[in-house]
Amino acid sequence: MSAYIAVVLAAFFAAGLTLYSGFGLGTLLLPVFALFFPAEMAVVATAMVHGANNVFKVTLLGRHADTGVVLKFGVPAIAAAILGALALGWFAASGSGLTIESGDMVLSRITPVKLVIGVLMIGFALFELLPRFHGMAFERRYLPLGGLLSGFFGGLSGHQGALRSAFLAKAGLSTERFVGSNAVIGFLVDLSRISVYVALFTAAGGNITEFGAWPLVISGAVAAFAGVLLGKRYLRKVTMKSVQTLVGLLLFGVGLALLTGLL
Repeated sequence: MSAYIAVVLAAFFAAGLTLYSGFGLGTLLLPVFALFFPAEMAVVATAMVHGANNVFKVTLLGRHADTGVVLKFGVPAIAAAILGALALGWFAASGSGLTIESGDMVLSRITPVKLVIGVLMIGFALFELLPRFHGMAFERRYLPLGGLLSGFFGGLSGHQGALRSAFLAKAGLSTERFVGSNAVIGFLVDLSRISVYVALFTAAGGNITEFGAWPLVISGAVAAFAGVLLGKRYLRKVTMKSVQTLVGLLLFGVGLALLTGLL
């Protein structure tokens, strides 16, 4: 029951806050799923909730998307997301890892996927927490580069929104076009990486119907829908500073826990 409460609350509040920031749901929900599942499964479960939420946002706001921006940013992002998802599969399939022992007792095992995702989470936590990065933005001519970077990290760990928003912020878009373009690009990346996750899972002999996180994924998706609807009406005045601080602290804490083998 505690898992459902944690996932539902995180998805509900994060989805509302991320509607206008363009990021936050994946970064906030991944640490929560990581509390109850292995790191690679947490990434997949988060991707499914994130993807369902982006479908919902596209139906509400996708008509405002800037076609040129979506193409310049989205096409490289899709290609990079596939590579990132394949990299996640490679790390997850690797049998190597660091084992921490005390006498004859195995205290924890730090697998490659935990190591990579932990480093990424701490890196993105610093991106959220350090004041020098709060106003970080990039010119429109760098959109393809932004697509490559955000797409790859999106496929590997699910962390794509913060970089995407930083690049799109200087693209000369209105608020509606910014939100709509963000939603469409996020949906395209999610569709690409989830397809790779499912293919890898099936190739490994798994059955997607036996995916153990389905009940939590469905609960998280429904809660995210409700959060988007609430955010659309009431949360426009929430300060990004408080959102960045919350997400950053949670990312840093769970990233550190993954690196030390506590999760």
